[in-house]
Amino acid sequence: MITSAETIVRKIALDNPASVRVFESLGIDYCCGGNQPLKDACLRANVSPGTVLKLIDDLNAARQGPPDEWLNAPFAELTGHIVSEHHDYVRREGSRLLALIEKVTTKHGAGHPELAEIGAIFAAVFQKLSIHMLKEEQVLFPFLNSMDAAHRSGQPLPAAFFGSVRNPIASMLADHNDAGESVAGIATLSGGYRTPSGACPSYSALYDGLAAFERDLHRHVHLENNILFPRALEMERQ
Repeated sequence: MITSAETIVRKIALDNPASVRVFESLGIDYCCGGNQPLKDACLRANVSPGTVLKLIDDLNAARQGPPDEWLNAPFAELTGHIVSEHHDYVRREGSRLLALIEKVTTKHGAGHPELAEIGAIFAAVFQKLSIHMLKEEQVLFPFLNSMDAAHRSGQPLPAAFFGSVRNPIASMLADHNDAGESVAGIATLSGGYRTPSGACPSYSALYDGLAAFERDLHRHVHLENNILFPRALEMERQ
């Protein structure tokens, strides 16, 4: 694949999984905001496309191993991975970070009013993601798994009460976009997760945790937006 400044970011991430590490290191959104040319994403991240392409080439030269393992994996394996690796992470870290935000805000909120806004945004994101994940685990993922199982065995695809899979997928995509915009807002309010001078260990731990939460969300959404959902839509179309 020839990659240029005009190539769509999500396509680069799909065709070249090693590029994800470069995008993460430079703050380039390859999932929720990945449907844009590399040059536009670079403009927002204040980095040149040439630099990004060079970093990707260098990483490819040193990289070993197969391409993204999820491009052809059974849906049950992919959805199982999403739940165990990412849904469980959101639940575990979300609760921990909420408590940490409250602790840090209580101690430093008077001098750093942005902490209260960060806390409100994160609480809303966590609540919405919790509902979102339940819908996936209880309704969408089981149906997609049954679709894939039927397809692999040459049987007709099962019927669903929600009609086309486009309907629930559209709702999940909208949720992903909202979550992506919210965590991007947190990154902006925190100055790129940079703790102020003299910050206590809890303050540093909070920003480190929020940065990790954003990175995990990007990987999580990438698996659904760029791999699982397009495969399901194509399966239904065929």
